[in-house]
Amino acid sequence: MAGLFEEQSELYASARPNYSTEWYAKFASLTMHHKLAWDVGTGNGQAALGVAEHYEKVIATDISAAQLRVATPHPNIHYIHTPISTPPDGLFPLLGIDVGSVDLITVAQAIHWFDLPLFFSLASRALRKPGGVIVIWGYNDVSVSPAFDAAFRRFHSTTLPFWDSRIRYLFDAYRSLPFPFEGVGLGFEGEPKLLDLEKEVSFEGLMAMVRSWSAILTAEERGVDLLDEKVVGELKEAWGDQVVRKVIYKAFMLAGKPRFEVQR
Repeated sequence: MAGLFEEQSELYASARPNYSTEWYAKFASLTMHHKLAWDVGTGNGQAALGVAEHYEKVIATDISAAQLRVATPHPNIHYIHTPISTPPDGLFPLLGIDVGSVDLITVAQAIHWFDLPLFFSLASRALRKPGGVIVIWGYNDVSVSPAFDAAFRRFHSTTLPFWDSRIRYLFDAYRSLPFPFEGVGLGFEGEPKLLDLEKEVSFEGLMAMVRSWSAILTAEERGVDLLDEKVVGELKEAWGDQVVRKVIYKAFMLAGKPRFEVQR
């Protein structure tokens, strides 16, 4: 899916919800060591930056070179392009990591695009045993006000034919997503932890996020403008006169450790 996001990388860098410092501190409290973390599907590095405050080194990878070009530099973060053509047995050498060496693996708003059996196998091999943890999360809806939410739902219904089939995992808040790890208190397979993320944003900022949706880009490729002047006008009217409003992103999380981990 990298090609869908190539021209939208700058929007990704500015239009996504923020995660609090407490968010990452909680992850860090779950791992026994804090030497190495791996942020997979890092995009512009948003999650990697939070993780880097708690781990000595963060490997942040993505199949999109365009996303990585707008990633924020940090002394603890090593951004690495992992082309989709990278063979599984060549990944660890490319990243410079050993089997059983990673303390924390994070995946923010990206797991649904992955080859899940392959990724989970790689993650299980990479995680430290005992003490390594994988945390994945995403969000699938926003809430602003009754009027805006109703207008947004009408708009969202028009995007449904243009989503990739894998997006079903995102739509059901990862409830149907396979997650072959033992829960550690932040959601487990079939029962994700539900969270509300709040962010003060402008209407233009929210529209920037929406314009980066893969469904919007796919529709454009097929000659369909889902965000034409009329639609944007209806959403703007429902937004109201406030320049900035509190937007609640509906998020969800799964976290776990390898099931064959030795119990202490």
